Amino acid sequence: MNSLDILSAAQRLQQQGQPYALVSVLRVLAPASAKPGDKAIVTAEGIQQGWIGGGCAQPAVMRTVRLALQDGKARVIRIAPAEDGSVRELDDVLEFGMSCHSGGTLELFVDPMLPAARLTVIGDTPLAAALTALAPRVGLPVTVLAQGADAARFPDATRVVPSDEPGADIGPGSFVVVATQGRRDVQGLRAALSLHARQVFFVASARKAGVLKAALLESGADAAAVDAIVAPAGQAIGAQTPEEIALSVLAAVVAARRGAPAGAPVEAPVEASVAAPAAAAAPALRPKPLPLPLPELPVIGGSCCGGGKS
Repeated sequence: MNSLDILSAAQRLQQQGQPYALVSVLRVLAPASAKPGDKAIVTAEGIQQGWIGGGCAQPAVMRTVRLALQDGKARVIRIAPAEDGSVRELDDVLEFGMSCHSGGTLELFVDPMLPAARLTVIGDTPLAAALTALAPRVGLPVTVLAQGADAARFPDATRVVPSDEPGADIGPGSFVVVATQGRRDVQGLRAALSLHARQVFFVASARKAGVLKAALLESGADAAAVDAIVAPAGQAIGAQTPEEIALSVLAAVVAARRGAPAGAPVEAPVEASVAAPAAAAAPALRPKPLPLPLPELPVIGGSCCGGGKS
């Protein structure tokens, strides 16, 4: 596979809205089957197109790709001989030890390629309408999912899907805000979990979110996906009207989009009715989240230069 094949494969993934990483070989200490300039396209599912070395490199590459697709940050990794299969951070390089018999070393650049940021709003409420009006002004095209939704209520939406059934065909990688506000909350959360979102935000109080998360778990939802739902959602700005609450929630979405630390969250975001929103609670400070943990790399047998180009 030559460079044009790599570019064509990348273009196909971009058209499909599929996140991937472009992995390039920077440096090689022989013996190794890759050479500087070799490239591969790697998705979170492990599909590779191209060539970046043999079997020993693959576990470290896959784990780094998944981290990069999760946080959007490029990384330089070194895969070097080691007996214990350790993972170390050396300056700006993440070093993976391996028990490869060849003794070769690879340095790779892992560059995540994420789809253009999009927002999916679930719900047919004043807050949903306010989010849909505001989000395009910060570069977020909006898809609305709501049972029986009327497109005329969402003139700024790119697309309105009049259903909140799970599995809507909107492509992966969207930020999702569940703004149901008491109308089909569980259905909205189930739809959100089916979308393979970059992040799901639920506008609800901590107590309500806890009850509904427990219900999702009891119904068989994936525990990690449920735990990742951000609720309460939004930043503490004293929001009261649907437009102010939309601004609060959108600030949290933008922070996630840019990889910025979240500000003070609302303690009990709005449980607004369709008729009139309630006042947001006072801000509550919490510690900044810890960095993503580094995955453990088991000792891998075989050779880093085993196999050949396909």
